[in-house]
Amino acid sequence: MTISTEEVKARLAQLIDPVTGTDYVSSRMLKDVETDAQGGVVVRIALGYPAKFRAQAVGEAVGNAVAELGASSVKVEVTQDIIAHKVQGTLRVLPGVKNIIAVSSGKGGVGKSTVAANLALALAHEGARVGVLDADVYGPSQPTMLGAHGTPMTADGKTMEPLESHGLQINSVGLMVDEDEPMIWRGPMAAGALEQLLKLTNWHDLDYLVVDMPPGTGDIQLTLSQSVPITGAVVVTTPQDIALIDAKKGLRMFEKVNVPILGIVENMSVFICPHCGEVTHVFGEGGADRMSEKYGVPVLGHLPLSAQIREEADSGAPTVVKNPDSKEAMLFREMAMKVAGSLAKLGKDYSARMPSIKIKND
Repeated sequence: MTISTEEVKARLAQLIDPVTGTDYVSSRMLKDVETDAQGGVVVRIALGYPAKFRAQAVGEAVGNAVAELGASSVKVEVTQDIIAHKVQGTLRVLPGVKNIIAVSSGKGGVGKSTVAANLALALAHEGARVGVLDADVYGPSQPTMLGAHGTPMTADGKTMEPLESHGLQINSVGLMVDEDEPMIWRGPMAAGALEQLLKLTNWHDLDYLVVDMPPGTGDIQLTLSQSVPITGAVVVTTPQDIALIDAKKGLRMFEKVNVPILGIVENMSVFICPHCGEVTHVFGEGGADRMSEKYGVPVLGHLPLSAQIREEADSGAPTVVKNPDSKEAMLFREMAMKVAGSLAKLGKDYSARMPSIKIKND
């Protein structure tokens, strides 16, 4: 029985990818179909998200779908192809960085930096090349959380090399000043320094750069969101009404500068007593869900108020590294795949193909 490529494509147009929620044809993840006179079929799929732990399941699902057409043999090749996606306005993607994910919060103290660190580690754990820029200039905590020590080096006196820890490329103001030295900078100075830190770091072939943004919606945050080519933003909040008020402001800020909101993370959602198992909603309940419904933005995850998460971040080995198969780590990994799936559905970036104009004096 001979099967046509059109039949295979029509079948895969009905098969929904579990990460992106789209079919393999319209999402252009189906790259090639080959058939032969004996009824054999070869299908090539390129996933637009980290595929280390997903490729096998996708291959099996695609193979089963094609086999239903009566193919005598089916071979499915699944690869990972994370591309650069469109950024806001006329900005261009950075050299060596395909996608920038801004992790933001309307106010401090909601666990934004812990979420950013574990999100980056989870994306790397799933098979992506990931970097972290600690843009929280007044409270740079990523070097401590990620166990990064030392000072970025320079080979040309103009640019600097990121440090590496836990498989991540890292840079932070915190790596350039003493731990107990305060950053007494006004907003424009801080924003300018961070923009230089971002653009003068030699990021090496990153699929994702996670930027731990300063809390709030002031001058620094607005300048960064307008001048940095951000692919998408993640907003971190707690269920508490006061935190939600500020988180909504952060969400609206990104909307105004045309940065896609990838989702909301509700941190400290619930406390589970380690002794009796009693569940307590310390900071309220359902805040992120109400915010999601109002603004049409998905909830990426509900993270518990956990001493384990806090202790592991303080030790320089966050949960995803310390206990990658724990219940808490799985929450971060699921959140990371939702972020990657949302990014994969965004439009492709074509700025790199735009011609540059050079003026020469004869």
